[in-house]
Amino acid sequence: MKTIGILGGMSAASTLIYYQQFVTLAQERLGGLHGPELLIRSVDFARIERLQRADQWDQAGDILNAEAKALERCGADLLILATNTMHKLAVPMMEGVTIPFLHIAEATAQSLTRAGLSRPGLMATAFTMEQSFYTDRLAAAGLNPIIPEASDRATTHQIIYEQLCRGIITEGSRAAYVGIAERLVQNGADSLILGCTEVGMLLNQGNVPVPVFDTALIHCAAAFDLALA
Repeated sequence: MKTIGILGGMSAASTLIYYQQFVTLAQERLGGLHGPELLIRSVDFARIERLQRADQWDQAGDILNAEAKALERCGADLLILATNTMHKLAVPMMEGVTIPFLHIAEATAQSLTRAGLSRPGLMATAFTMEQSFYTDRLAAAGLNPIIPEASDRATTHQIIYEQLCRGIITEGSRAAYVGIAERLVQNGADSLILGCTEVGMLLNQGNVPVPVFDTALIHCAAAFDLALA
């Protein structure tokens, strides 16, 4: 089994999801006492969030690049970034890094196309929904993503940063997310991408009326496949 390098902490809540999912995958696929071979670098998200808010993405890219190089030096055979939003910096992050990198949007797009779906709703941070670094990857795979209206985008973003990234789950926020998902379906979505690695804390196939694609779980499964290859 190859060693998976996880660059996480953005937020810590999603990195916990990644670790638990890798453990589950190892137990399901390999059985016995098997577990995943992982290297995890969890950064301080408060520092990253301040750079996001100040539009200082270059500095954030420098941080991710240094951490990616550190994971490679420590023996990672492949690299994943345990956050959707920070894939905005995937290119600068990988400068000078030679191990393979698995992009979360590409893994998700492949999962959707295999399912024969083409008009996914996208619920994520405002950066991911409103900028092109993510939706362009989906469009390149032949998908036509649908994003929420402005007020719903604001609500989605606010709940992510003020609650989910802090590990806070409320039924009011769950109801708000269910309502946003339903409006995306009414606007033509044939599926729903949980495009922030924390959104699965509130939404799942049990409360969404179309097929759900949880990017964190898809990312883990694709990385585990590569680790076993």
